[in-house]
Amino acid sequence: MRIIIKGIVQGVGFRPMIYRRATSFGLNGCVWNDGADVVINVDNGEPLLNSLYARLPSLSMVSDIIVEDSEYEGEKGFFIIPSKERGTSVSIPSDTAICDKCLSEMKNGRRKGYPFTTCTECGARFTLMSSLPYDRPNTAMNDFPMCDECSKEYSSPNDRRFHHQTICCNDCGPKYSLYDNSGNIIRGDAIKEFGRIIDSGKIGIIKGIGGMHICSRADNVKNVREWYGRSQKPFAVMIRDKDSVLRYAEPTECELSEMTSRYRPIVLVKKKVNDITEQISPGLDNIGIFLPYAGAHHVLFDAMRTDAVIMTSANIPGEPMILNDSEIKKMNADAYLLHDQKIINRADDTVLRIYKEHTSFIRRSRGYTPSHIHTEYKGNVLALGAQENIVASVACNNKIQQTQYIGDHDSEGVADYLEEATRSLMKMLDSVPDAVAVDLHPGYGNRRYAKRICEETNAEMIEVQHHWAHCVSLLTENEQKEGVILALDGTGYGDDGNAWGGEVMYASPETYKRIAHLQYIPLLGSEKALYDLRRLKFAVDNINGTGSKLFDDESTAVLNKMMNKSVRTSSFGRLLDTLAFSLDVCKERTYDGEPAMKMEPLLARGRMIKGYETEMNGTEILTAPLFTLFNKKEKKEDIAYSVVRTVVNNMMNVACDTAVSKGLNCIGVTGGVSYNRPICEMIDDEAKKRGMDVMHHSLIPNGDGGISVGQAVVALRRIS
Repeated sequence: MRIIIKGIVQGVGFRPMIYRRATSFGLNGCVWNDGADVVINVDNGEPLLNSLYARLPSLSMVSDIIVEDSEYEGEKGFFIIPSKERGTSVSIPSDTAICDKCLSEMKNGRRKGYPFTTCTECGARFTLMSSLPYDRPNTAMNDFPMCDECSKEYSSPNDRRFHHQTICCNDCGPKYSLYDNSGNIIRGDAIKEFGRIIDSGKIGIIKGIGGMHICSRADNVKNVREWYGRSQKPFAVMIRDKDSVLRYAEPTECELSEMTSRYRPIVLVKKKVNDITEQISPGLDNIGIFLPYAGAHHVLFDAMRTDAVIMTSANIPGEPMILNDSEIKKMNADAYLLHDQKIINRADDTVLRIYKEHTSFIRRSRGYTPSHIHTEYKGNVLALGAQENIVASVACNNKIQQTQYIGDHDSEGVADYLEEATRSLMKMLDSVPDAVAVDLHPGYGNRRYAKRICEETNAEMIEVQHHWAHCVSLLTENEQKEGVILALDGTGYGDDGNAWGGEVMYASPETYKRIAHLQYIPLLGSEKALYDLRRLKFAVDNINGTGSKLFDDESTAVLNKMMNKSVRTSSFGRLLDTLAFSLDVCKERTYDGEPAMKMEPLLARGRMIKGYETEMNGTEILTAPLFTLFNKKEKKEDIAYSVVRTVVNNMMNVACDTAVSKGLNCIGVTGGVSYNRPICEMIDDEAKKRGMDVMHHSLIPNGDGGISVGQAVVALRRIS
């Protein structure tokens, strides 16, 4: 018979496993990679089928098995034969941390201290891959021919690196080199010398899996901020081991489990407050921590006394992570630890936080891409996301495949990266889009790329409203057809030309209806109001008729004239921004989401106090009047909590009433604000009072990194 196995079955030791089983049963036949699948042609397939799920390779995942009748007329014996190119699905496992067996080998033996040590159970995969099938010529390792010793291991059925495509050692594989600030090479053991430089308090850049990182001692954060021009934005910290984590944070068991998983994401956990942690994440109650995942990281920590280093993506603000060695040397670091292996697919570190049993992906990338989600709808669609936290999706064969995290803003570098990543994924999937889905906003830069693709392929361009896409992504991952959903977000272009973001919506892949929304507030100066938070407070004061002394007379006169001319917003994010300014929590936004993030510690400590009520004006929940109720005798945290809880309660009342009228027993929550734990707790609490369940994200990012999935589903439904 012929057996076709689909799923994550390449680059994980699947063919070697089949070979060993087949030879142990005395079978005759062969196994090969066919596109993205593994195919077995064998004289008697029953033993293989019966034993297939016993001890599968740890990185594999079988999604389907197709069995066909086939006469076997080959020679006696069982063989692994050359791959073929035909498949239609990505089956490459994501990049994983180095395994314990390889770490042990790095302590002794011929791979002692070699940072590129990996095996079929660990190491870089997606970041090294140029095309399918997953064979050495289609990876960055094609530049490094195997030495005799590695060839013996590769060819030996009893060796755990049997047919390991990226097998290498210090004699034949990639190597690190160390350069100083002037680009001169520093002699000696490159990683150990780099460790000494970092230990001395200097700032370095290290090239790793999927990209490059700025690296410095955790207690050197003040100097790093001055050097990098990043005054407030939190840094991620790589910590030596699980025990050392407890010096800096108080993770739960669930958070530790994620942190120590083979994917090694950055996990946001409750920080232990001290001078170092406060400088790393100013004004926040959490800190982003991850553990070493590459062999080079372990060698580096072995060479250092410090147990924690800042590790943040090395990029010019607004641009993707730098991959080019000559470009990175322009960043004026003290030292550069660079290797000579190509990074074919760059991938930033994944960032997530845990809410109850839900995984909230803030940035889903290294370790979690490529990834897909199933859909019932057929067709080929390219969905390009929004303008911030861009992640694109390619839909085909009833699957929606997401790209790695692309980046923010409409910069030339991000635009190029988006095109590079999507064309690569479409090529792997052999997918030509019937439709290209884009955000409704007419000014988003990725629409230019969408138009080019449509012209090339004769595809239809489909516009999808921002928060509708959020809602459909939530419904899709929870396998729901419809839902009443709170879309709590920063900014998304609405049907009426205003900036939505505090919405109660009824949604399905076919349609949506806006049930209620927060009061419209003018964005005075449009984008300027997102950074100069005085403008938001000025607009609220003007609506309330209380006057404002935030600007001089001339500026006040200009802003007054803008009140009736500016784009208006119903954004929950802007409500939090206005609160942050009013309560002296954050006066100016220096990075995306800063005011709202700094509000979270206040909301976590606050309690509901009397006197904070508001009303509805038709479908509009009034928020401006709440700012007239502040009492200086009350604690800031109680004011913050009371204002936000009042707004949430009003939204939930409308949502629950609508759900009941439609025979639904669940309320959904999505959007960037839904990363806020206290707000999610308020929603859960109100739902419980009404006997409702709450639908959260667990697979797809809550924020704009998740909307391309919703866009894809809407477009698939439209063309089908």
